[in-house]
Amino acid sequence: MKKIVSVILLVGGLLLLYFGYDEYNSLQSEVNQFFGGSGSQEAIWMMVIGAAASVGGLMGLLREKIV
Repeated sequence: MKKIVSVILLVGGLLLLYFGYDEYNSLQSEVNQFFGGSGSQEAIWMMVIGAAASVGGLMGLLREKIV
């Protein structure tokens, strides 16, 4: 059961990273960066949460192999 949760976290985190990166490099975000100086807050949050979920899922998978 823990392995399934870890895999779901890893896949979900990777998807959030992908979509966050895609949103960050979108035309709208590029224009906002040009005029405003920062990227989309939504894209940044998606990447942060995606990275945290990916690390959590990976640690869950690796911990089961070590223990």
